[in-house]
Amino acid sequence: MRKKSVSRRAFMAGGLAAGAALSAPPVHAQQKIVCRIGHSEAIGSPLTQAFETWAKVLNERSSGRIDAQHFPASQLGSYSQMIEQNRLGTIQITTGGPDTEESVAPEIAATGGAPGFIFRDEAHVDRVLQGDIGREVSRIARQRTGVEFVDYGEVGFRHILSKRPVTSLAELRGLKIRVPELKVWVDFWRLLGANPTPLAYAEQYSALSSGLIDALEADVFSIKGFKWGEQAKNLTLTNHWFLPKATRVNARWLDSLPAELQALVRDSAKTIFAEQRRVNRANTAATLEELRASGITVRTLTDAPAWFRATEPLFAEFGNKSPATRAMIDRIRGLTA
Repeated sequence: MRKKSVSRRAFMAGGLAAGAALSAPPVHAQQKIVCRIGHSEAIGSPLTQAFETWAKVLNERSSGRIDAQHFPASQLGSYSQMIEQNRLGTIQITTGGPDTEESVAPEIAATGGAPGFIFRDEAHVDRVLQGDIGREVSRIARQRTGVEFVDYGEVGFRHILSKRPVTSLAELRGLKIRVPELKVWVDFWRLLGANPTPLAYAEQYSALSSGLIDALEADVFSIKGFKWGEQAKNLTLTNHWFLPKATRVNARWLDSLPAELQALVRDSAKTIFAEQRRVNRANTAATLEELRASGITVRTLTDAPAWFRATEPLFAEFGNKSPATRAMIDRIRGLTA
């Protein structure tokens, strides 16, 4: 019986198919999901440590399906650049105050400390952000910016670090103080009689050194971490602004994850940033003592009620941005601990 011959073309095709089958990855292999976490917080701060922990948790509890990469201290750009990258999805996670949304959702900005002296204490902050208002803010942010606030970290109350002592409104007058590049911050300091100078976050050390500014306002952890005290030796405890830091996750990226990984992102954030808030508050006093030991003189205001009165008109002005903004300010100020 005559054997059936196999053409060279058929033989080669069969060999290539077999080779492809051997070299192809198993059908169950999954591509890693890249998660870039970038922010401007200082290395070593409680917030930066929380993000470092979160990156490890996402990597480990996803069994390596998520490849979380952590870039603190403005390694991926300025604060405003990273906020925009987060909205676009080129950075999956960042952090920033809700006041950043002043132009697109001013009612959200009101929960970011705007317009100053709005939070009485930490218990008041928790009532606002860990309750119905915090959930509503996340929903609004998702709709208008494409970013979901999965939880809220914090850096605490902000104070003035200056080259010359500032303990009263009279001493504040004309002070060249760095502020974020947001209108509400500029308006706040102008009402107090200072000379607000909008600058990128990463430029503050060089601006103090060059004399472009005489002062900045920040939390104690950032003052320590960025070594601003090398250029300015006077710290005034003003408690003028409590800055929550929304944990911002790009909504399109989050929605693209399998359901179990979406739950992992949201649930682990709640656990980790609850601990971050606890650690932040517990470490504030110790950090203040470290600043004293470094040669910084710490003072308090002699006329705090005058500061409150000077900035009170900003509540009405800020509330005029929209009925929703006015209602949000009233809700925040009306909440009791």
